[in-house]
Amino acid sequence: MKGNKLRKKIGEQGNWVRILFVLYILIVIKVIIFKYPYEELRAIASSWRRDVILEGLGTANFTPFKTIKMYIDYAYKLNSVENLAGNVLVFVPFGFLFPFVAREGERFFVMFVNAFVFILGIEVFQLFSAFGAFDVDDILLNCLGAAMGYGIYRIFMIWQKREGKVADGKDT
Repeated sequence: MKGNKLRKKIGEQGNWVRILFVLYILIVIKVIIFKYPYEELRAIASSWRRDVILEGLGTANFTPFKTIKMYIDYAYKLNSVENLAGNVLVFVPFGFLFPFVAREGERFFVMFVNAFVFILGIEVFQLFSAFGAFDVDDILLNCLGAAMGYGIYRIFMIWQKREGKVADGKDT
């Protein structure tokens, strides 16, 4: 019963949460895919030919943990912490916000599949567009971030339910 009251309370804020989620998605797309200046993106797009697109296949990383291992091995030379943490943190909001936006998203599996499909879409777009580089480790780290965001969501919901019980005077 408490969960329904909480869901109703959040539902009253639902439009703001949906707007926040859409803004978040747009920012992710801008930061990950359209990170270059407009003129550079136009130059990349004008070079799209079969050989350029196939070149993306040659530079892509399809080996799990290859990039992660490289960042760990060369942590003293590269901006490893920023890259690893950034790939995780960028998708924490997805895992936290998605359950508020889609009722089915309250189930971890549903949230995770949606995050995975979105992330995979970004990586495949990068693979064939030359607007970035495909890296299976990005998928792993991004999915980890979404899972962490979902964990924060679950903790938040437990905290909210407990706060409701205290406010009702049932469990002090």
